[in-house]
Amino acid sequence: MLGFSLGKLIVLGLIIAAVWYGFKFVGRRNKGVGRKSVDPEVDQAAASDAQNMEKCAQCATFVPAAVAQNCGRDECPYPAAGAE
Repeated sequence: MLGFSLGKLIVLGLIIAAVWYGFKFVGRRNKGVGRKSVDPEVDQAAASDAQNMEKCAQCATFVPAAVAQNCGRDECPYPAAGAE
């Protein structure tokens, strides 16, 4: 009843091969899903959106260095809006 015949071994080998190559196929297909862009123009555009931040010594909030404005406190190191 549980004898190993050549036909059963061939079918078992085909099933194992089908599962093995199925997993390899799915793994290769999913590997490309989360890939980053290789276009340097796209990478440069994303990098240009980043801004340097500075911590206000008075109120301890972080503000963009290019557009830092006065927080309204007496000791604030940043100029008031429109006072440049």
